[in-house]
Amino acid sequence: MADFKSIVRIVNTDIDGSKKLYPGLTKIKGINFMFSNAICNVLNIDKNIKLGDLGEANIKKIETLLKEPNSKLPSWMLNRRKDYETGDDLHFLSSNVNLNKEFDIKRLKKIKSRKGLRHAANLPLRGQRTKSHFRKGKSVGVSKKVVKSKKA
Repeated sequence: MADFKSIVRIVNTDIDGSKKLYPGLTKIKGINFMFSNAICNVLNIDKNIKLGDLGEANIKKIETLLKEPNSKLPSWMLNRRKDYETGDDLHFLSSNVNLNKEFDIKRLKKIKSRKGLRHAANLPLRGQRTKSHFRKGKSVGVSKKVVKSKKA
């Protein structure tokens, strides 16, 4: 086609235009396969169409749905139900996912909850055993001292 785009920009994310719509939307942080499937079904867009073949109108429809997913999607599908501050059902995308995760961890540390203390000590949070598996990247066991040779 003459109007095929090799890179499509949706919600501040560049996606390869040769990918199909259904798996291509999952490249946006905050959208999983189920959410992508729901977007395709609600907007009546073919899941197997290439992202580069989407018209501007369809891209606008996808972006407006992603900005206000509460209007057409059920609340259980959103990734932030009953927000701590507002109490609303929200859906975060791209950099907002990481930002709000960091704020949540800081809040847990500040109120000194069990999860917050475990985060602060770099320990596993959800009841995993601590004898062996979480200790990646840290020095474990005995390490030998390096002997320095004297060169004259």
